[in-house]
Parts: sequence; C-alpha cells; structure tokens
Amino acid sequence: MSLKPRQVDFNAVWGSLQETVKSVITLGHVPRQIWSDRFSDVYSLCVAHPESMADRLYAETKQYLIDHVALLLIKVQEDGEDNLIKNYYHYWSQYSRGLFYLHLLYWYLNQQHIRMQKPSDAEMIYGSSDANAGEQLEIKELALEVWKNGMITPLGEKLVKLLLETIDKDRSEHTTLIPIEAIQGTITSFVEVQRFKIKGKLKLYQDLFEEPFLDASGEHFKRDAARLLEERDVSLYMEKVITKVDEELARARKFLHASSLTKVSQRCEQHMVAEHLDFLYSECMNMVQGERKRDLSNMYSLLKSLPNALNILVDTVLDHSKCQGLESIGTLQGDNIHVNFVENLLEVYQKYRQQIQEVFSGDQNFMGALDKACSSVINHRPNKGKTPCRSPELLAKYCDTLLKKSSKGISEAEVDEKLRKSITIFKYIDDKDVFQKFYARMLAKRLIHQQTQSMDAEEAMINRLKQACGYEFTSKLHRMFTDMSVSADLNNKFNAFLKDDSIDLGVNFCIYILQAGAWPFGQAIVTPFSLPQQLVKSVQMFETFYYNRFNGRKLTWLHHLCQAELRLGYLKKPYVVTVQTFQMAILLLFETADSLVCKEIRETLLLNADQFQRHAISLVDSKLLLCDSEELTPEAVLRLNMEYTNKRTRFRITAAIQRESPQEVEHTINSVEEDRKLYLQAAIVRIMKSRKVLKHNALIQEVCAQSKVSFAPSIPMIKKCIEALIDRHYMERTQHSSEEYSYIA
Repeated sequence: MSLKPRQVDFNAVWGSLQETVKSVITLGHVPRQIWSDRFSDVYSLCVAHPESMADRLYAETKQYLIDHVALLLIKVQEDGEDNLIKNYYHYWSQYSRGLFYLHLLYWYLNQQHIRMQKPSDAEMIYGSSDANAGEQLEIKELALEVWKNGMITPLGEKLVKLLLETIDKDRSEHTTLIPIEAIQGTITSFVEVQRFKIKGKLKLYQDLFEEPFLDASGEHFKRDAARLLEERDVSLYMEKVITKVDEELARARKFLHASSLTKVSQRCEQHMVAEHLDFLYSECMNMVQGERKRDLSNMYSLLKSLPNALNILVDTVLDHSKCQGLESIGTLQGDNIHVNFVENLLEVYQKYRQQIQEVFSGDQNFMGALDKACSSVINHRPNKGKTPCRSPELLAKYCDTLLKKSSKGISEAEVDEKLRKSITIFKYIDDKDVFQKFYARMLAKRLIHQQTQSMDAEEAMINRLKQACGYEFTSKLHRMFTDMSVSADLNNKFNAFLKDDSIDLGVNFCIYILQAGAWPFGQAIVTPFSLPQQLVKSVQMFETFYYNRFNGRKLTWLHHLCQAELRLGYLKKPYVVTVQTFQMAILLLFETADSLVCKEIRETLLLNADQFQRHAISLVDSKLLLCDSEELTPEAVLRLNMEYTNKRTRFRITAAIQRESPQEVEHTINSVEEDRKLYLQAAIVRIMKSRKVLKHNALIQEVCAQSKVSFAPSIPMIKKCIEALIDRHYMERTQHSSEEYSYIA
C-alpha cells in the first residue's frame, strides 16, 4: 500500500466502507483482508489529493449512525412496553461493543484529524461556554452522542418509569420478570453515553434516572416508617430500619451506579431516622441506664451519619457515667477509703471505656463525654463546692499504700500495673500541684523510714508523672532520691572520720542530709525537744564533722522524723524494737526508774502536749508501758511492763507515724496555696516581660493557659496576684485604660 497522497473517488470508497461499518456496528463478521482494506480507505480519504476528505467522511459516518439508531429505535419499541427494557438492553449491548471496533477502524481519522482540532483540557474546563461549538467528536464519542440523542431522549421517560416499577417490585417481592443484567445495563447506559465528557459525566444519569429514583424511594421509605411506627417499639423499629438500609444499599449496588450509594442511604436515613428523632430519643435514657448494648449500638449506627443527631445520646451517656462515678465514691468510709476511691473510679472508667469501644466503635464524641464525666467526678467538691476536693490526697495515699513495704499479698507486677492505671485518675485531676505536695510528703516518709517496697517501682512511678506533667513537676522528687545517695556517701565519710580520730560514740549513728528546697519539710513543723544524753555526743560530733567540710551551711534537726533501735534487756528474753525518736526518749528515761509521772516526762523532754500524747499512747498500746489510769493526764503514772512478751524478738512500733495528722494535712494545703500565689506571680511577670503591654482579659487567659498543667487557678486569685505585683512595682495600669497593664522594666 502506498502512503503517498492520491486522488480518491469518495463515493466508491464510501460505498465499500459503509458495508464494513454496518457489519462492525452490528457485530457481523469482517474478514481480516476486508478490515485492512477499509482501514486503508479511511487513511486514503483523510490524505486525499488535492484536498482531504476527512470532514466529508465524518459527516457521512455521523449520518449513517443516526439512521442506524433510528432503525434500532423502531426495533426496540416493536414488542411493546413489557419488553422495552430487554430490547433496549439487547441493542445497547450490541451497539456499545460494536462502536469499540468502529473506533479502531477510524483510528487515523481520530488521531490525525479530529484530535488535532480538539481544544485542550484546560480550555474545556475553564474556557467560554461556546468552546465546544462546532467541535468534531471522536468516532466512539460521536456514536455515544448519537445513541443518546436518537435512543435515550425519546425513550428515557418510559425506560425510567419501567425501571422504577421493576425496582419497586424487587423491594416487595424480591424478584423481577426482567433479567437483572438488563436492568443494570440499561441504567449503566445512562452513564456510559457521557463517559467521554470532561465535565458533567453523570449529569444525564442524575437528571434522567437518579432524581426520580430517589424521590420514589423517599416516598417508599416514608410509607415503611409510618407502618413500623405503629408498633411503638423503638428497639424493633431500629432493627427494622438497619435491615432496610442494608437491603437498599445491596439493591443499589446491584442496580445503580456507585455514586448513588451514599445518596440512597442518606435518603433512607432522612425519612426513617431524621424525621423521627423524637421517637428514638424517647427510649434513649432507658437504654443508657439499662446498658442495653445492642439497642445502643443500633441507635449509634443510625444516628452517626446525621448532623448533630448524636448530641443527645452523647449527653445521656455523659450524665449516666457521671452519676455512676459519683455513686461509686459517694458513701466511702473507713481506713481504706483511698483504695476504694481509686479502684472504684477505675472500675467505672474501664467499664464505660470498654462499652464505648464495643458499642460506639470508639467514637471520639463518646470518649470526650467519658473524659468530661471523669473530670467532673474526680474533681467533685461536696457541699456545693465548700469542701475542697480530696481526690489528689486520696490518690497520693493510694500510691503510698502500693509503694510501702506494708503492701502484702501482692506481687511487684501487680503493684506496677495498679500504679500504671492510677495515672488515668491523675490525668483528670485539676489540682495536680496538691497531689504533688501529698505525694512528696509520703515519698519523703517512705525514704526516711526505709519503708519503700521497691526503688524501681518508685522511679517508674515518678517517670510516669514526668511524662504526664513534664520534668519541672517531678524535679524535686528526683532531688530527694539524689539526697539519699549523697547521704549514704556522707555517712561513710563520717564513720571514717570517727575511726581516724579513734572516737567511740557508744551508739550506731546514721543521718540523712536533706535539701530544704527539695524536701517537703519546713521550719513550721520543727517541735521543741530535749535530746537524750545518750545522743548528745553523736550529734555534736557530726555537726563538727559537717561544718568543717561545708562552710556557710546550716543544719536543722528534724527529730520527729528520726527513728532508733533500742535493745530491751530487762525482760525474760532480749528484744530489739524500732521506735521513733520521741518514743525512744520516753523509754530511755526508764533506764533509771521503773515508773514516772507524765508531767515529769514532758518537762524533762520539753515535748508539747500533742507530741507527748501521740507517742506515749503508742507505747501504752503496744504494752511496753503500763498506765495507772485510762487517760494520760499530767498526774498519770507510767511504768515499765516487766511481764512484756512478744513472739518476735525484733519488731517496730509505728502507730504514731502511720497517719498524717489533721495539722499536717492542713499545712500541706496551706503550702499549696502559697506556692500557687508565687507560681501565678512568676507567670504574670514572665508574660508581661515578653508582651510589655497587655489587656486584662488577655493576661488572664495566658496565665490560665500556663497554669493548667499543674492546677486550675481561680480568677480572684489571679486578680490578687496582679494587684500584689502592681503594689510591688513590677507592672502598672496604663494611663489611657484601667483594663490594660504595662511592664515596668
């Protein structure tokens, strides 16, 4: 075949080409040689000399397709409406496959003539409205456009009417007389005829079929909802609606284009759920309170896709979980209140967290509601807010119980797991600084009295707190551990000092040097005390040793935190008893006397009434001392119990140090208030130093944002701190506004 342009007789060539086009479009047999010759004919017409005949070929082909589709239209309708869809699908299947081969036959015309004249995609999308005017379509696109105009336009309404009737019959009888592939193919043809368009590919499908289908489906859903509502059973209604939605989605997948799936489910939910929310909400409270998981799961699946429809369910879950939380801690009493408080709250938290995962698929709306409920319960203040929140104190005591040696019958793994879970409660506490104070005091007692169960567990807990609140929150706790290590080294050096100077103290003597800024012990709790003569030399020698090594430091002896081991040699068998300093001092007085008057003991040791009562009673309760009266009055006589026996030869008297006194708790709360004032003042100064000038409300907001990690400050407290800083000339009100502050450099 020569590729050189030559003169061509159009009528002769078109006559041969037309026969092949007819065979191709009707899926007739076309021999290979005939196909090759006709392919060459298309090329010859496009490059004909002296003028290309491509436009004439395009026009004749278009007219042939129009005439062919017109004949098919007659054939489709000749068997009446009952067979309209089947006939349409039959000829559409033939035509749509045929035009694929036709497109290949006209390959040269498409590539070198039609495509060269086409506007770009950008011009198609952003160009003027007449960008497509006079445009020649590729042969496949032309054939689809001819089908749309010649077949779908005249038959569209009839086809859609029959399709809707068929689908409605499928709803009621779950069967159709028309083959499923015919229904699918007919609906798909509405999409296929416009698949070549850059914009609005689905417009014909949506306008012709989808909108009428959705409207008809909407009426069907309304009728179904009305029928189901007559039964007045919310549980049954929800199950039927979920089944209905699933059925409609399955039907939509079977017949419709994928773009319609969401619209079908939305229309079903609109008419069967959104329009009957009050009916669904009427049983919401009972479902939540009865914890009917299946019903709640059904309600969630129905409401989750509707805007704001979940709000009432979320609020109901919030209120219920809040009530359950308050109920779990509302009547707690006794010595184990801290254990019951934490474990009851964790039980409620785990229960509703698991329920949210199972029933509501972990939806963040419900997780947020659980967070709000937990925060409200944990930070609840009884008596309308007049009583301070005890959660920080109780959580600290719970941790103390787990970390002390006294926690028997529980493995280290269980302790670690319980401590890990307790962080959940900690994260919800607003007054984290109060927890820090109580935790620090209890940690200090564990370290000083050597009551720590495991140093690894202690460090793991502090690391968890650091992860939750940052390094600053736990810096003092870390320094407490450092002090214990430094003190051990200092004791070794002190013993070496005594050995070098050949000094015998007469007692084994060990001390802890604690930094005043790191440990939660202030001067206010130092009580007067006359040191027993047996310890005077030890104290003096240590002070000499310490002051020689460190200049400018001051030692403050915290006798109430010290403990001693006494050997009891006056009984039938020897005992070694561990006691607190004040208990030791009382017992040492009985080295030279078998009985003493309470008033005499107090005056000798310079103990105040409270300290004497606490420690004397603990000795009487342990039966080491006997009292001649029921109460320890100043005239009461204490005497050694010469008949004392104990199964153990080594034991501890701890009654006086087990519990924090109300004064210590009050002192802890007061120290928190003072620390908060200093923290807020420092935050205000930092903010003003960086901003220079700031409005009152903006300053309040920034202070609250910086403080929320440790506590939630009250607005009156922030205002008092601002006034205090103004009085101390750190800042001032600006001249033109009393609601604006400026920093004084």
